[in-house]
Amino acid sequence: MSRTYTTIQGDMWDGIAYKELGSTDLTDALMMANRQHLGTYLFPAGVVLTIPDIEELPDASALPPWKQVVG
Repeated sequence: MSRTYTTIQGDMWDGIAYKELGSTDLTDALMMANRQHLGTYLFPAGVVLTIPDIEELPDASALPPWKQVVG
């Protein structure tokens, strides 16, 4: 069962993922569970987000393009 998290002023997606899910690798899962807030980068206080149930950590070799090191 999913739970919720209420933001504090200055929260960002990756920080919430780390604090609530244990890894910034789960930022995408957090964002997809809260699509209505995808346009938000820096949260104000009081936004209630759904924290998705995560069964296993994503494969680190399958990083999204914005996290991949090129070169």
